[in-house]
Amino acid sequence: MAEAGERRSNCAIAGTLDILGDRWSLLIVRDLLFQGDLRYGDFMSAGEVIPTNTLADRLRRLESSGIVERSAYQQNPPRYFYRLTPKGRELGPVLRAMATWGMRHLQGTRSLLSD
Repeated sequence: MAEAGERRSNCAIAGTLDILGDRWSLLIVRDLLFQGDLRYGDFMSAGEVIPTNTLADRLRRLESSGIVERSAYQQNPPRYFYRLTPKGRELGPVLRAMATWGMRHLQGTRSLLSD
């Protein structure tokens, strides 16, 4: 995955995959889209069990790409909650299309996204 702001080509799909094309980023977006504002520990309770170092990295990448924003809810020690930006919320139709495809073609799956 390319660093934030770095793209491998001018292809829109490749550029999108540079930001979201790992196994965790869209699941973080999914959780924020479906559940709303979340704290770091909330992501840890998701069924996919993301490693903490990976979660921290993906949240930083999504934040630097303008998809997620964080706000402090505690100062000492600093703790944050995360939410989708308007840019991040625009991924809703993409996730819904992926969920529809998965339910249609992957036996035993279900959608967590509301229609």
